[in-house]
Formats: sequence, structure tokens, C-alpha cells
Amino acid sequence: MNPNRHKVDMPDQALVKLITRRVVSQLTNDQSCSGCALRTCDAGNRACDVAIAQQKIPVGVSARHAHVTQEDLEILYGPGHQLTVYAPLYQPEAFAANETVTVVGKRMRAIEHVRILGPVRDYSQVEVAQTEAIRLGLNPPIRDSGDLAGAEPITLVGPAGSIYLEAGAICATRHIHMKPEQAVAFGIKETDLLKIRIPGERALIFENIRPKIHESYVLQMHLDTDDSNAAGLKGGEAVELLRDET
Repeated sequence: MNPNRHKVDMPDQALVKLITRRVVSQLTNDQSCSGCALRTCDAGNRACDVAIAQQKIPVGVSARHAHVTQEDLEILYGPGHQLTVYAPLYQPEAFAANETVTVVGKRMRAIEHVRILGPVRDYSQVEVAQTEAIRLGLNPPIRDSGDLAGAEPITLVGPAGSIYLEAGAICATRHIHMKPEQAVAFGIKETDLLKIRIPGERALIFENIRPKIHESYVLQMHLDTDDSNAAGLKGGEAVELLRDET
């Protein structure tokens, strides 16, 4: 018998189970706000909501993902298929779907399990960070979602079929979602390019940030994983809008 192992009596077993449940619960709570993209954590303790209450702009980390049309979804997943909700996103009515695709770039380089975001769009595209684009053998332009002029070719593979997008891969423009009244409060127009200061040990100033203004939006800046890693951001951090001195 291994001298380092011993039998646990029933009271000890109950205690171990209790501790295990608490540890798992804590880990789940810690991970639920990862990236501050999913709206799954307690609203009263949510870092993004705290940042807004401080009249600052919270950060959301946007990992690689795909948008698809209903027609393309049915090619990928079969006739009549509908996206199913994995988790709601921070922006209202948006959600991460259970459905994922494999994206294939040039020279057959691929990334598996790229999550589709819902609801379905009137265009299909893949958004990746630059380091992921290099892995795929691509050099995609920096674009707003849906602006596919000059986008790189990409193939999406699902369980029922595949689609080839001649112009489908982009790196997303840095952007901030906000309501019209928040834009007025910040003195921002939709045509502006904004500048943000990131605090901390890896402090940075990000420029060329596009405001996206709509009544349905919740205030949040979206950065891809390259930008967030460079600044040491995990999501939920409060950042400061820099105003040009004139």
C-alpha cells in the first residue's frame, strides 16, 4: 500500500466534497467575466458596470470569431439550422453561439473551433488578430465589421459543408460602442478618431479608435487579443478618453 495515501473517513469525505464545490464555484465565477465579452457574471459586481459608474470606458476583449448569413449557416450546418445560444454577449441581443467553424487560410493553414457570433448577419466574415492572420498565412486589412473591401480570402468549414469567401477575413478596427447621449457627454461625433490611455505596468496610448453610436449599445471599448495582450488587459478595466488640446 502506498504510504502517501490513506483512507478518508465519511466526515472527511463530506468536507472534501464541500471544499471541492466551493473551489469549483469560485473558479467558475472568476472565469465567467473572462474577456468581459460575455454577460454572465453578477451585474452588481461586474467590472464593466463599475467602470461606467466611474464615468470611464470599460474594455472588452474580442477574441477571433465569425459572422455568417443564414444561407451560409445552412451550408455549414445543414438546411434549416438556427444558431443556438452559448452565452449572451455584453452588447444587447448579441450572443456567442454554440456553433463553431474551422477557418482555413492560404497553404491550408487552419484554426479550429472559431465561434460564430449571433444573430445571423447579412454578410459572412472572420475577424482575427494579426498574429492569428500570420498563422493562417494572411495579411488582412483593418476594417469595421462588414466592410470587406480588400478583405483576404478565407474558407469556413462546418459539419455539413464549407464556404469559400473571396473577401472574408479582416482585423477589426479598434472601436467603442456607446449610446447617443454618451457620445454627447464625451463630445464625440461618429466621424471622430479617438485616443485612449491604458493605465498599469504596461501602460499604452491607443489611437485611431472608431466610435460606434447607437441607442441599443452599452458603453464598452473592443480590442482584439493582440492589443489587449500588449497592454496587459484581461477585460473590464476602466480606461480614459484623451481629449485633443486645441
